[in-house]
Amino acid sequence: MAAEVANLLLSVIQGIPAGATNDDLTKALSDVPAATRVEGLNVLLQQGGIEILKKGEKLVYRAKDPEKKSALPKDADNEEKIVYGIVEEGVNKGIWIRDIRMKSNLNMTQLNKILKNLETKKLIKAVKSVNASKKKVYMLYNLEPDRSITGGAWYQDQDFEVEFVDVLNQQCLRFLQMKRENAEKKRDGPLALKQLSCCTVNDVHKFISDLGISKVTLDEDDLETILKTVVYDGNAERIMQQDGSYVYRAVNLPLPPTGLVQMPCGICPVIKNCSNCGDVTAIKCQYMKEWLE
Repeated sequence: MAAEVANLLLSVIQGIPAGATNDDLTKALSDVPAATRVEGLNVLLQQGGIEILKKGEKLVYRAKDPEKKSALPKDADNEEKIVYGIVEEGVNKGIWIRDIRMKSNLNMTQLNKILKNLETKKLIKAVKSVNASKKKVYMLYNLEPDRSITGGAWYQDQDFEVEFVDVLNQQCLRFLQMKRENAEKKRDGPLALKQLSCCTVNDVHKFISDLGISKVTLDEDDLETILKTVVYDGNAERIMQQDGSYVYRAVNLPLPPTGLVQMPCGICPVIKNCSNCGDVTAIKCQYMKEWLE
């Protein structure tokens, strides 16, 4: 009898992708006693056909993908199943403990105990986010954290690798400049110069990979991030192609401004009051002192 009821319950639950509440099941199987429905639900939980979640004060039953096998042991209690299901929804971006608490409606003592048990069993793991060093997010144990959590190739143990980024910036610029210099040597005119001096992200990625200066594997998105910093520095330009992709080319910097133009006097708001005596003088000027140093 329990097996037949389990099949009926599964059909109802599968018809509600967002998850069926006890009210939904009672309404759909009004002629089935409550105790028999509970037995049927227990059969489905033991078989792994459904998962149990908690939304607010209500339990929600949701059908599981038959091809998706959960690592959660069958003897796990309902609270563990609820927390595991919530963490699973966070995929590789993880979920904050405060959000787990709000979704599970468990008190912190109970939730911390469950999280610790799941971590001990290597079902979930806590990962520090580069966006907040004191903030941990939880995700399934076998998932690789998203780069928005780890910071990608630019972070090592939560620390931003300034020197590494600077080296990549310099090498990317060097490649763009080499490409432009080779194009200039051909003297084929301005249009040909512009076309021949352009580089795709793939070109730069191959150059950096061949150099072997990175201990971590860099993909094209990583290199495009560096190329954008070269553009922001004013050393290159980013040009959109007809297919929506971008190419990069080095630009010749204008002549540096003369020393007179760089003097702080040029933008001083009280220069009219400046004289050889009084409070506003070149001798006492902090900005002039810093410029001279």
